[in-house]
Amino acid sequence: MNMQADLMGKMRQPSGEARGNPLKPGYIDALNLIERLHRRLLDVIKDDFERHGEPEVNPVQALLIYNIADAELTAGELKTRGHYHGSNVSYNLKKLVEAGYVHHERSSTDKRSVRVRLTPKGQAIRNRVDALYNRQMQALEHLVGLDAGELDRINKALARLERYWTDQILYRL
Repeated sequence: MNMQADLMGKMRQPSGEARGNPLKPGYIDALNLIERLHRRLLDVIKDDFERHGEPEVNPVQALLIYNIADAELTAGELKTRGHYHGSNVSYNLKKLVEAGYVHHERSSTDKRSVRVRLTPKGQAIRNRVDALYNRQMQALEHLVGLDAGELDRINKALARLERYWTDQILYRL
């Protein structure tokens, strides 16, 4: 028992590096939470689709469809609109075209560019994801304790973090 308590105490102690900077533990926690939240969102979408008998579309494809919405986009534009963790956007778009969820057409001005838009079948999937989000929003304040103001603060903080990372890449800071 003492050995276990000793081990737990050591696990909770920040490393020398973290003790020198009080932001580090919170920063590392935020990074881990962001990654876990995205994976959990994919799990929630997968569960909803399985419950409603939609076996053809995986969660990443459902998010791609949701982000296409009513627009006509290139694969590159679609990739910048969302994050498709560990996925190949072009591969998933190809599968969605083959299954009849997305229509694609080569650009008349640039033959290398392909524009995509939803078919009625794809719009039905988008509506399902939108309905899922609507159900979740109804429960957020009552069950989770998140109101519009708190979500706004979270989103502003995440946007600042994204801008910081973008600047790291662009300006090699």
